[in-house]
Amino acid sequence: MTPAETYAAHLDAVQSQNSRIYGPSSGRDPWGAAARQFRFDPRRELDRNMLVIASYVQPDDIVADVGGGAGRVGLPLALQCKEVLNIEPSPGMGAEFETLVREANISNGRLIPSSFAEVQELTSDIVITADVTYFVRDIVAFIRKLEATASRRVMITIWSEPPPNRSADFFALVYGEKQAVLPGLSQLMPVLSDMGIYPDVHVMPANPWWENQPISIKSDAVDMLLMDRVTKPEDREHVRLLIEDNFDRLFSIGEKGFVPIWRLDMRELLITWEI
Repeated sequence: MTPAETYAAHLDAVQSQNSRIYGPSSGRDPWGAAARQFRFDPRRELDRNMLVIASYVQPDDIVADVGGGAGRVGLPLALQCKEVLNIEPSPGMGAEFETLVREANISNGRLIPSSFAEVQELTSDIVITADVTYFVRDIVAFIRKLEATASRRVMITIWSEPPPNRSADFFALVYGEKQAVLPGLSQLMPVLSDMGIYPDVHVMPANPWWENQPISIKSDAVDMLLMDRVTKPEDREHVRLLIEDNFDRLFSIGEKGFVPIWRLDMRELLITWEI
């Protein structure tokens, strides 16, 4: 198989397994229910990873943020460039983005409520996409469109392991089978090489932004894992007992409390190249 076919096969396996275990997709906004979790103050002090991203942006730039969600990345960039275009198909995410634009009094952040594939004649100086490529089956067409959209630079950020893949041990415990995993760095880099793209890859300095709060109480650790998307609502009472019986397999004890074992040694990666 070609690298692109291998990439697509990972997504096909995930979709097949999810359909079998969780049932067919509802067709509703898949990110809407979680959209408020992605609200960040656009005027916050930037963490070290965002500072690396922002260092590529110039005052006269138009930045296209593909799958920009509620604006976690795009809106801080809007404060230092000409305009940010958020191409975001989720109504829930789009609503949070527009609310934050108003609340932060940002006049140069614009929502394009559409999938990237449907957008026509979009141009920018920089195109960035954060945590999106894991879910894109036709990865070659997606990357070519990123290049067609940007006049100067493409920026892709991913984590060293796609976040849903980090629940593999827990998934196997709950459902008794190996979890099909989303394509990540190991699958994306061969695709880029096969396309003749040889990017710079930067390992970012900061830990995952969603893991800043320590878990000091054992019951909170159980509840946190129980609410993971791995568990179907109807299975939660049964799964609670599984977590309690296998707690030492799922968590280690660190200086700041209980640490999910699958969260260790995870870094954000910036993959970028000039057009």
